[in-house]
Amino acid sequence: MPWTLTHLPDLSGKTALVTGANAGIGLETARGLYQKGAEVILACRSRERGEAAMALLRDPKAKGSLALHLLDLASLESVRQFASEIQAQYPRLDWLINNAGVMFPPESKTQEGFELQIGVNFLGHYLLTGLLMPLLEKTPGARAIQLSSMAHRRGRIDLESFKGEKPYQRMREYAQSKLACLMFALELDRRLKAKGSQVLSLASHPGWTQTELMRHESAMEVLSKWFAMPTAQGALPTLYAAVEKLSGGEYIGPDGLAEVWGYPRLAKLAPQAQDKEMAKKLWQKAEELTGMVW
Repeated sequence: MPWTLTHLPDLSGKTALVTGANAGIGLETARGLYQKGAEVILACRSRERGEAAMALLRDPKAKGSLALHLLDLASLESVRQFASEIQAQYPRLDWLINNAGVMFPPESKTQEGFELQIGVNFLGHYLLTGLLMPLLEKTPGARAIQLSSMAHRRGRIDLESFKGEKPYQRMREYAQSKLACLMFALELDRRLKAKGSQVLSLASHPGWTQTELMRHESAMEVLSKWFAMPTAQGALPTLYAAVEKLSGGEYIGPDGLAEVWGYPRLAKLAPQAQDKEMAKKLWQKAEELTGMVW
């Protein structure tokens, strides 16, 4: 029997933080956790869109609660302020779900001058995870989950391209950012296990799912309306990674042909995602660029 929302247990007393929770997979991930009793922190860049998401999510039958906090992953200062706010207000964090992302935007930079996709998708989440690790460490059974993509298979890590040093190629930059997210999850798992931490690090991907990430690619946006999975189904791998019995280091995706459609199962890692030496170099680069050494 396929894994669906019916497999989610009661999550009362648990706290989840979902970045990019105002739309798409983030919204549906937040909905699943909220419906089952979790206190869900919606981390959104826009107050207006965050409040609109909360209005969509509110359900008198839901067991959980919702809170909105502003986070701009294109600004490392915003990440630091946000993390400080969360640490001050919440005594526990059971799930840090690094879902937010940008895909194929016009050439642009973060506040610190990083290429937008590597900056938002990877560097912002690397910093956020490091800053919130103390809160995860003191929460029994806590998990950090990074959102990757099928596109990681096309990715290559070029440590000299994070500030747009090379002519912009949107697919190359996107694939690199999603490979970086996956490699970060795997390297974090190795480091946590090496020091005997109880925190689990995992990754997931949604297959081909209907989301607004396609807004910069009109042809794919049209095709998605006809062939992609419903957004709620695309959120299932993340929810599976959050609640199922796992040991850390797993990568979860759809179980169908080429992992494009289907229901959660262990997904395949491209060979470059398993390059431990490059993962160490990537971590060191993230330390250098964000100033977060942990």
